[in-house]
Amino acid sequence: MSRKRYSDEDVLKLLREIELKLADGKDVRTACRTVGVSDATYYNWRRRFGGMGKSQLSEMRNLEKENARLKKIVAELELDKLIRKESLNYLKPRA
Repeated sequence: MSRKRYSDEDVLKLLREIELKLADGKDVRTACRTVGVSDATYYNWRRRFGGMGKSQLSEMRNLEKENARLKKIVAELELDKLIRKESLNYLKPRA
């Protein structure tokens, strides 16, 4: 069975479809199978995207991008700090 990747918007759509089927009285396994995903995938998606709307999804993406940018900045600053520390140790007079 090939693995299929869903975009975040597709995941929200599928979660909504599953919730509608659950509201009609189907059990989780049947609702997931009619949509074409496993119940484990449903629970993982629900944990990650549960109760999230499209606006919140775009906000989450923006925050993830900002977080990645800030992590890169911190890594670069840490590298600069280590380089300066090593150069100071090298320039110290030896007794």
